[in-house]
This record gives sequence, structure tokens and C-alpha cells, in this order.
Amino acid sequence: MTPGARVQAAIEILDAVAAGGSGRGSTPADAVVNLYVRARRYIGSKDRVAITGLVYSVLRHRAQLDWWLERGGEGGRDARLRVLASLPLIHGWDAAQIDEAFDGGKFRATPLATAERRLIATLAGHTLAHPEQPEPVRFNCPPWLVPALRERFGNALEAEMQALAVPAPTDLRVNALKGDRAQAAGVLAASGIKTAPTPLSPLGLRVEGRRNVLAHDAFKSGLVEVQDEGSQVAALLVGARPGLRVCDFCAGAGGKSLAMAAAMENKGHIVACDVSGPRLDSAGKRLRRAGVHNVERRHLEGERDGWVKRQAGAFDRVLVDAPCSGTGTWRRNPDARWTLTETDVADLRALQSRILASAARLVKPGGRLVYVTCSLVPDENERQAEAFAASSGLVPVPIAEVWREAIGTDCPAAGPWLALSPARHGTDGFFVAVFERRAAG
Repeated sequence: MTPGARVQAAIEILDAVAAGGSGRGSTPADAVVNLYVRARRYIGSKDRVAITGLVYSVLRHRAQLDWWLERGGEGGRDARLRVLASLPLIHGWDAAQIDEAFDGGKFRATPLATAERRLIATLAGHTLAHPEQPEPVRFNCPPWLVPALRERFGNALEAEMQALAVPAPTDLRVNALKGDRAQAAGVLAASGIKTAPTPLSPLGLRVEGRRNVLAHDAFKSGLVEVQDEGSQVAALLVGARPGLRVCDFCAGAGGKSLAMAAAMENKGHIVACDVSGPRLDSAGKRLRRAGVHNVERRHLEGERDGWVKRQAGAFDRVLVDAPCSGTGTWRRNPDARWTLTETDVADLRALQSRILASAARLVKPGGRLVYVTCSLVPDENERQAEAFAASSGLVPVPIAEVWREAIGTDCPAAGPWLALSPARHGTDGFFVAVFERRAAG
């Protein structure tokens, strides 16, 4: 594909992302990209990388691009204008390159209008950042969310928002049922994929550069799974061991169930629950590939499904990887910055409370409940954990104690809970709180 064809493809994809709606339930950008590429067999792997780079650069920096469009006299905020502004500001294209890409040729964008040419002239010589940009613009996030993020990060907010604007690395979790970290690193290195051990997870490998690990035999055979280091840590802190009975209450596609099954050496029993039947169905293929056979999948009608009442007090460990705003995953899902609403966060907090109250019934005396989000919002994290501790009868377990038991190293956080972040820890933003039902006497 020519550069102009790639530009036009990015514009069409961004139009489709916008048409997918806003708020919870909107179509994610990666799904839109996949549908677009599958429908056009002529798009090769290098073209896909280039197109995705154009799309995601707009999604990551949309507020700054819109600021420049306004400064350049453009009142519109459509995909074409945003891509056009991104070419000089982010990708360093000059006027001649842009003019060639927008020449109206086959598969290429229509020629530039007079106003668009004036915009390109205004943007020439500038970069994306500008000292006059206000915080929400500089941070590329909704203005209503800035106070919550400042509460979370304080003086480190600028650094954390910069880290959230950078593409996330590819982290792999080595499946202990199939091999160890050194073995997996060797298998990958033999085919030119370099990795380094992750600093927090003893099971993790971080891939150098952008490599298609999903096409590698190490993935196809189940030796490795793609999983952010923060997610690996959250699964480890559940403390799943051989012989225990574990409930993954919001299992989704089963990523943490896979990790816990490996920690349990396929001994004991995991019940992976979710309200989405299709997501649970997709977990089946992953479980088979990983060689896992101690996981039972169970579809729930809701958080208060009758099964929960019948299983009261039956589990040693209950993991609640709760539905959340996903603000901690903005490195991977930058489009979520622009679909999340203030109402979504309020609704999610209420849902999290209901899920926690129901899941707590499953915990036996001496058992633990582990609450996890991939959110950076205190309402979903610290305040949710504090409210649960006050109402549930379960007692918080200091995270340093849990970390020593599960991982055996020094915990990177102080206080009762664990809060991981991109700038400080190099992971997605994760929150983990652990609670215990004390045995009588």
C-alpha cells in the first residue's frame, strides 16, 4: 500500500470507531481494526502495523490534536482532520508528503481543501506539546477525570500520564505446567525473539520490540500466554495452591484462571464464573492449549445467581476481578479515554459493591477474597475496598504479608493495598486488596 492508502485506511477506521458509540458497550478500536483488515485481504502485515500506528496515535493524543485544530482555525473534529493534523505534529511529515498522500488517487484520500492547506501551513514546524495547553489537553483525558487522577498520583501525575501515552510492552506469562522461564526464553530466542525477565512477576518475560508472539510455537503450544505483568502479579496474590478450591468470580476469558491453575499444578478445583457465556466459551480453547484440566466454567445470570447461595462458604480463595473503568489499561486501549463517562464510573462502583457483597458469601472461614481492578480511580479502588472492609465482616490482610507469602520478595507498595502504575512499576494500572474471613475462635 502507498502511504496515502494507509492514511485513508486510518481515516476510515477512525470513522468506524466513532460510529461504534461511546460509554460502556462501545466497540473497541482493536475490534474495528481487525474487522477492517480481515475484509481487505490486500492489507499486508507491514501495512497493518503502519495503519494501526496512525489510528492509535490519533486516539492517544486526540485532545492535543483537537487543541491544535482549534488553534489552526478548524472547528471540525472529524477523523480526516485529526489524521491530517497528526501527520506533521506526531509523525513529522512535511507539506509535500502530505500533499502526495491526499492526491485523490486509487485508495488514497481526496485532495486537500484550501482550509486544510492553511491548517498544514499553521502546523508546520510545531510538535504536539505546547506550553499553553491546559491539563486535560496535555494529559489527553476527559476534564472530569483529572481530579480523581490527581488524587491517585499527586505530584507524579504528569509522569504517569506520559507513561499512559506510550504503547505498552508485550508481556508473557510462562505456563509452569509446560516449562520454566529460562526454557521459554530459550525457545523464543532460538527464533529471534529477545526477552527479559519481568522485575515483579517471577513468571514473566518482556518481549523486546514489537513481535507477533501469537504466531510462535511457544504460544501455540501453551508454553507462554500474553498477560501484562501487573495482571500476573494479581493472579499470584490470590495464593492459589495445589488442593485448594478457588472461585474466579468474574473470569471473563479466563486469563487469571489459567495462571491460578498453573500455580495449583492442576490439583484442586477452580470454578470460573461469568455473566457472559461467549467469553466463558472462548476460555475453553485457552484452557486446552495450556494443558489445564482443573477448571470448571459456570455461566451466572447475575452477581446474585442462585448458585452463589448454594455454594456459600465453600471456597478457600475467591478472586473478584471486577468490571471497572479500565483506566489502567489506556496504554493498550487508548480509545477508552474517549468512551468512558462519569456516569459509567458511578454505575461501575455500584456494580462492584454488589459483586463484592455476593462473592463474599463464597469465602469459607480462614479463606480469602481478593479484589482486583485495572482502574486508577480511587472510587473504584481504595474507597471501594474500605467500604467492603467496613460492611462485609472480612478483615484486610496487609499486602506486604500477602506478597511475601505468594512471591517471596519485598512488596513494591506500602499500606494495606497494592496499586501498580505504568510510570512507577512499568505495568498496567492495577489495584489489589486482600481480605480474610477469620475462623471462629
